[in-house]
Amino acid sequence: MLKSKYMIIWLLIAMLLPLMGIAKADKDEWDVDIPFKKYVLDNGLTLIVHEDHKAPIVAVNIWYHVGSKNEKPGKTGFAHLFEHLMFNGSEHFNDDYFQALERLGATDLNGTTNRDRTNYFQNVPKNALDVVLWLESDRMGHLLGAIDQAKLDEQRGVVQNEKRQGENRPYGRVRYVLAENTYPKGHPYSWTTIGSMEDLNAASLEDVHEWFKKYYGAANATLVVAGDVNAEEVKQKVEKYFGDIPSGPPVERQKVWIAKMQGEHR
Repeated sequence: MLKSKYMIIWLLIAMLLPLMGIAKADKDEWDVDIPFKKYVLDNGLTLIVHEDHKAPIVAVNIWYHVGSKNEKPGKTGFAHLFEHLMFNGSEHFNDDYFQALERLGATDLNGTTNRDRTNYFQNVPKNALDVVLWLESDRMGHLLGAIDQAKLDEQRGVVQNEKRQGENRPYGRVRYVLAENTYPKGHPYSWTTIGSMEDLNAASLEDVHEWFKKYYGAANATLVVAGDVNAEEVKQKVEKYFGDIPSGPPVERQKVWIAKMQGEHR
């Protein structure tokens, strides 16, 4: 019996050694260098440009440094709800952003929200870059006049339906249990990005205005443009479309709060 155990151990070692070599080789191959240029506009907007001329396409991705961790008690789920509203038109283009971008030939277009950030992204043909930058700048600088109660109620329903779909499936409530038992009450990570039904029902137009004015200023955003572009030309375009957008108020960064693990939770 003991001899058999040793044989099994040696067989496992013999099997793992080649894999370790492959893992090391793969790690070396994964060491990549992605060149980019970084600019900061006078209004505080950060621009990062990566040139890649293999195909005539451009990826545009804008990150706002705000997520569900910035929500107040009783306002959970609002960061994600606001993300939805950003696709429902702006003051100079009061129409569906998805349809407009698709007409331009955009692919992989969407927005996402997590605890720390909200982002909006699309890949477009290079000749559509100006239009995309204009659309992004219009909703950054001129959103509120296009958002009314009807749009808020519509997107509230969409988000609540997403919440139902997420919960009504196997292990659908795992994320709630993990968040509540990993972080103490009141910790900004102790609630989920989707929020609660009660808080979503309570979201108001006043909340929309407050969130936009507080967190969607130029200085609280990073714009990344990657693809078949010239970095200096992109900088000029971004200054043209985004340069007159207000910086927004200084955003207070939350203090680091490392949750202590105390025993097991079952």
